[in-house]
Amino acid sequence: MQLLELTSAEIAFLKAPSQASDGLAARLTRKLAATLSARLRLPVQAVAQPAPEPVDAPAAPAWQPDAALALLWLTRRLGGRHVSGRGVFVPDSLVRTLDAVLAECWLDAPGAASLPPALAWHLSTELTLATLAVQLPHSPTDMTRWAREVIRHG
Repeated sequence: MQLLELTSAEIAFLKAPSQASDGLAARLTRKLAATLSARLRLPVQAVAQPAPEPVDAPAAPAWQPDAALALLWLTRRLGGRHVSGRGVFVPDSLVRTLDAVLAECWLDAPGAASLPPALAWHLSTELTLATLAVQLPHSPTDMTRWAREVIRHG
């Protein structure tokens, strides 16, 4: 059997860097935007921003959604079209969704040697602007253990 030569498009595809080689922050930013867009049924743009340095590393990732994101989540998940009012309650379903996204991104690229102490994003939709941050554990081993647990129970 004779092998055919690769086309230029096939060669370009094989030479292109894979998404797995992207850093955790870049992969997570894309996945957050896609997941939030799907769950909120609304285009969401996520732009990474500098994260404040945490004082202590948590044992598991600790999400810090602002009130605008929590209110947008509640409004859209309950079928609302207009975001108004004030909210201080962060729904468990939002945190579970964010945990699942982070766990999948982490497990998609095993072998990361280190973790940033925190990540943050500026989120924009046609309805509101919001911010989101997450503090991460120092140990990649702790992160892997946490991610497997999230996927197992998700």
